[in-house]
Amino acid sequence: MGSPETEMPTLKFTKTAIESARPEKSDYELRDTVVPGFLCKVTPSGRKVFMLSYRTVGGNRRKPAIGQFGELTVEQARSLAQDWQALVRAGGDPSLDKTRARANPTIREFCEQFIEQHSIPHNKPGTVRRNRQNIKNHIIPVLGKIKVADLTRPDVSALMMQLAHTPGAANTTLACLKKMFNCAELWGYRADGTNPCRLIPRYPERKRTRLIKNRELESLFAYLDRADAEGLEHPSFTFGIRLQFAFAARMSEIISMQWEWIDFHERRVVWPDSKTGGISKPLTEEAITLLARVPRREGSRFVCPAIHTHDRHLSHHSYWCAWKRIIEAAGLAHVGTHGIRHRAATDIANSGVPLRVGMALTAHKTVTTFMRYVHIEDDQVRLAAEKVSKRRAAIIKGNNTAKTPTIDEDAVIAGGMLDASAQTEVGFHG
Repeated sequence: MGSPETEMPTLKFTKTAIESARPEKSDYELRDTVVPGFLCKVTPSGRKVFMLSYRTVGGNRRKPAIGQFGELTVEQARSLAQDWQALVRAGGDPSLDKTRARANPTIREFCEQFIEQHSIPHNKPGTVRRNRQNIKNHIIPVLGKIKVADLTRPDVSALMMQLAHTPGAANTTLACLKKMFNCAELWGYRADGTNPCRLIPRYPERKRTRLIKNRELESLFAYLDRADAEGLEHPSFTFGIRLQFAFAARMSEIISMQWEWIDFHERRVVWPDSKTGGISKPLTEEAITLLARVPRREGSRFVCPAIHTHDRHLSHHSYWCAWKRIIEAAGLAHVGTHGIRHRAATDIANSGVPLRVGMALTAHKTVTTFMRYVHIEDDQVRLAAEKVSKRRAAIIKGNNTAKTPTIDEDAVIAGGMLDASAQTEVGFHG
């Protein structure tokens, strides 16, 4: 057994002194005379391990290994011992730091913990699937072997550069990583305020959803009428599209809608859950007419039941395929089902309703998000250009009666020009 610390052999550690120490039947320790607490443990196998003995600020005794003689020289080990003593005097605990570093997971290991402990309990299933996809395809192949505590901002920046050819994937991967490292700080794997994703810029993305123009809207609804009259499409699809326009809704909100959520007396529909949580929207005359006209399938709780299995709602795939067929038949250029929501939001903004009311109709949480859905129509731009041209012509002719134009608040909101100060005034922040 090793001798008590008071009886340890003491000597000035040198290369010759450590080499001359012979193994015994049990471990024993040597104490350096130069640096207090600096030890060398000699094992029966002949291994010689440098250590530091100290007490923490809380009074706990620690004796972590610094390194093995041969891998470290005496002077290197002594220098590390002095550095550790400085940390102890500053209130640190090098032994605990070593334990935490050893237990710190790799990013590959941490990804599964993130999915199980954060993403599944807090995110929608679609977000969980997207997180898994980004982790599998982008994060683990490049960063998987790095310890969570060791990931740096240049590492993240290099990953983003590799994904520069796919800006959408790069941005969703960055968002996933940023949330992961927020959790890493929360769970003690990194120090607070060290998220390596901070300051990494997102890539600009091409605007994906275009506005369904007025003539296209006319053509679309003319085809929906013809499809209903001639049986060209299943009524569940044409009804769903009409209802999506009426509610300025997401596709998922329409196909999942249940009859029990509709209160005809209060003229309101309440979705218990959606992409942004529970939402509530009023029933317009248009919506009431649509809901009263649609045949209700016996035994189905869904407003838009699946074609062959009425106990389930229409699938995303079948609805999307029907939408694609319908817009092609109506002569529209390609636009996703989200184009319905963009068109509805634009109509809401251009109707002159207050901003708060418009956001309630689309169930958007922030002004910034709502304004992303509002498009400036060609006729608005053309009319504005004509007004500017006429005013300039009047000034050139010397007509000093030309009035200084005033800003139309509703027009500014509809045109997507609401600035940060206006956002603050209405109580929303992007």
